[in-house]
Order: sequence, then C-alpha cells, then structure tokens
Amino acid sequence: MKPQQQQQHGATRPGTVGIGLRTPHVAEIAASRPVSVGFLEIHAENYMAETPALYRLLDLRRDYPVSVHGVALSLGSADGLDRDHLARLAALVERIEPVMVSEHLSWSAVGGAYLNDLLPLPYTEESLDLFCRHADEAQDALGRRLLIENPSSYLSFRASTIPEPEFLSELVRRTGCGILCDVNNIHVSARNLGFDPLTYLDALPADGAIGEIHLAGHHVAEDAGGILIDDHGSRVAPAVWTLHAEALRRFGPVPTLIEWDANLPALSVLLDEARKAEEVADACRRYHHAA
Repeated sequence: MKPQQQQQHGATRPGTVGIGLRTPHVAEIAASRPVSVGFLEIHAENYMAETPALYRLLDLRRDYPVSVHGVALSLGSADGLDRDHLARLAALVERIEPVMVSEHLSWSAVGGAYLNDLLPLPYTEESLDLFCRHADEAQDALGRRLLIENPSSYLSFRASTIPEPEFLSELVRRTGCGILCDVNNIHVSARNLGFDPLTYLDALPADGAIGEIHLAGHHVAEDAGGILIDDHGSRVAPAVWTLHAEALRRFGPVPTLIEWDANLPALSVLLDEARKAEEVADACRRYHHAA
C-alpha cells in the first residue's frame, strides 16, 4: 500500500516536542493545560475500551494533538495479524484522529499466545517480505501511514543478512510507511552491538520518511557486562542529546517525544526535558535556515 496524504486533526508543527501521557500526570495536565506541550502520546492498548481514561483523553484531545503508539500489533510475527486487535486499533484511531500512529519493528505473539515484550526478528528477505505484508494490511485497515520504530538491541541474529537501517529503508520503499526514529534505541544498540550510530543515521532515508523521533533514558547494567538497557526510566543521556541533534541536522525538524515510562518523575521534570528538546529543535531550525 502507498498511503495517500491524510487529513490530520490538530497537526503538529515541524519540530514540536511532545510528552508521553501517563496516568500519574493526567490530572495535573488536565488542570494546568501546559502550553509548552506540543502533543501527547498514548499507548493504544490502554484506550481500547470505554473507560474513564478514554474520556479523560478525549477531553485533553480538545487542546492537544495526540499521537497513538501501539505495542501489541506484532507486525513481525510469523502468524497472521490479530484482526480483532487491528479493528480495535482502527476504531481508536478513527475516534481520536491522531497526528501520528506508530508501531514497532518487532513481534510479540505466536500461536495465539501474547508475550509482554517487543521481541527482535532476524533481518532476512523472508522476514522483510512478511513484515511488508503485515504493514500493508495494517495501513489498509487504518487508512493512513504507519510509522515503524527501530528497536533497542542486545543481540544480533547470525541469520540476519540485511543491516537494520537498510531493512527499514526497504520497508518504507515497498509499503509507503514511515519511520519512528528512536534515537535512544540507536545509541543503546550501537553501544551493545558495536556499530557507529552516525553511520546508522546516514543509512536511513532522508526524504520525509522520518515521521517522529523518540528520546528516552537508559541505564548501564554493570552486573551484565556493562550493556545498556533501554528502560525509559531517567533523563535523556548527554550522548543521546548529541545524537538527536545530528538526526535533526540530517532529517530536518521532526516532531519529537520525551518518552518516560519507569520511575516516573514529577511533571515539571518531564516538561524540563521537553524544553531541552525544543532548544535542540530551535538550533536545528537555525542550522537549516543558514544552510
């Protein structure tokens, strides 16, 4: 499928910075309506039923663009897509009218069993063909472009024959989907697997394929040989801010999300991280204007 350009309700301006909407912050956001927040991102699976959480989201939707981030579609599974789940996602997207819809380059279901994780897939022609079929099916059901997020990696498959950024680029070419470029995940994977993160960025398509950027914290697992763990539980690391600036220089101003899921801080801390991302975006705008 090559999705047509779609109407989007409350579209974000280039370079806008958003935050993940998490339950402990909902009441404060609803009461204060911080103007510095460019958009709110939700995990789709938390809003697929008629609950008070959904009604609070619909209220916030009056003032903020919303991005929908799915975690359970399992696009990389060898099994077919769960059409009931896909229908629920499509119904949510129709109701929310989000500015972006995204999922992951991963799988999480097999044989009717769902695993509470985003699991890696080998980068082969076979898995690329399968992922493209599932991405096409999902985009047909949603009626819009889907952004696919690059994972954080802790191992690589011997069977993989396609570098990850080339896999993503070919996915974009074949299906018309976009890329959710998680800069923290690139840094984590580069450190864990020993590749150059700038070379990774250079291999991604730069012609509008990057629809969103994620920033998050990670920690060093000293008891596991010093690997980096993508836990979304702290401030963005200095090296990730540097890599983010490089990404914006390559791709131009892109809507950026501060993603924080564990060890949630006060809302003021989250907004401070968003302010830093705005400063990086402003510097990027000046760079592109001068160029």
